[in-house]
Amino acid sequence: MLQSGSELPPRTVVHSQSEMTELILPNDTNVLGNLLGGRLMNFIDLVGAMAAYRHARSHVVTASMEHIDFIAPVHVGDLLILKSSINRAFHTSMEVGVKVWVENTIAGIHRHVASAYLTFVAIDPQGRRVPVPPLETEADEEKRRYDDAGRRREIREAEARRRRIPKFDPATPIKT
Repeated sequence: MLQSGSELPPRTVVHSQSEMTELILPNDTNVLGNLLGGRLMNFIDLVGAMAAYRHARSHVVTASMEHIDFIAPVHVGDLLILKSSINRAFHTSMEVGVKVWVENTIAGIHRHVASAYLTFVAIDPQGRRVPVPPLETEADEEKRRYDDAGRRREIREAEARRRRIPKFDPATPIKT
């Protein structure tokens, strides 16, 4: 099933799925030996950007990290496994879903520890928005995530209108 219209050839979810693995070391943790939330957010942003780059085949910037759930702590010595995929491609932006698991390599146990949704915008070398290819969903789960991403976007846009926040434009200078 082809989702959204574009002159660019569509890409499937599988074409952009990305995975990254990190060994959690003491430098990544707080005094209790738990992974710092900001460090986890950095890893999530990186693996999300990988999927967005693969889908857009252009430079991308993070427009938002809409939602993140920290489900369980991650400890020193754990193996962190992050997986990302495009949930939906809009005109110049994409919603990326990221799931994070931890593997205790000694015990051989996997636990789901975090999930997040991020929005990336495709840009050219001058920082102007560029169109992204449409997303072609195949599996029922991909279609569900596609529909859910559309609902989340509607909520984001309604909230932005309510708060009168302009849409992200990487070419607009930041006022300080």
